[in-house]
Amino acid sequence: MQLISDRASSAIREIFGTDKALIGMIHCPAFPGAPRYRSAAMDTIYDACMRDAEALVKGGMHGLIIENHGDIPFSKPEDIGHETAAFMSVITDRIARAVGVPLGINVLANAPIPAFAIAMAGGARFIRVNQWANAYVANEGFMEGRAAEAMRYRSLLRAEHIRVFADSHVKHGAHAITADRTIDELTRDLAFFDADVVIATGQRTGNSATIEEIEEIGAATHLPLLVGSGVTKDNIVEILRRTNGVIVASSLKEGGVWWSPVDPARVAAFVAAAAPGLEA
Repeated sequence: MQLISDRASSAIREIFGTDKALIGMIHCPAFPGAPRYRSAAMDTIYDACMRDAEALVKGGMHGLIIENHGDIPFSKPEDIGHETAAFMSVITDRIARAVGVPLGINVLANAPIPAFAIAMAGGARFIRVNQWANAYVANEGFMEGRAAEAMRYRSLLRAEHIRVFADSHVKHGAHAITADRTIDELTRDLAFFDADVVIATGQRTGNSATIEEIEEIGAATHLPLLVGSGVTKDNIVEILRRTNGVIVASSLKEGGVWWSPVDPARVAAFVAAAAPGLEA
């Protein structure tokens, strides 16, 4: 079993002030320009995000990730409109001013360049990137790792303080292109391309990575490890024993589904259940 090593330069400790972090998700409703947008006023969208953020932070989460999850079906990075970055920058700034916890940005699908821009504009501390190195076949089609161009863009912005959280063997896709390479090798590539944190996921939103996969990914990297899908109050302690924290969304929502508002009672129950794992 891979346990957490002594990582003095851990991006988790640097950002969150703790060795193990609980990170909640803000799933933004559909923005103008997305197929599921139904003419909602922008203040209605912003207010929904703010309510979720406040409920998560009040319940005890250490940080948040803001994501354009309502923009289904997701565009490839080169097709994402400038409006997405504009709307997410406003939301990020408002949440940053209101809640006082570290924020991250994930722009779907696999768009680190607008994520860096949003993070810089809104004061976020990190971005999440689903495919940082190598390639796979996603719901959106062929998806390449974009580390080289993204890191050059980060340098252009002088945004080296914004860290990169990168998925290993990312969910919602087929990995036949890299099937001749092990998860160990794919995970090591993330560090080689200057990611700061590795994320283990399951097969789809709400589906947890297995303990075996978590341990395999953790054994392959010196970087901090998070689990980014399928985390619940029932498995949180077992996961925290092997990782530096979790990214959690669906299990904190009303009815346990990602498109519903955050349920404060679920957040409180989750944070209480996590307490023994945070102290380990």
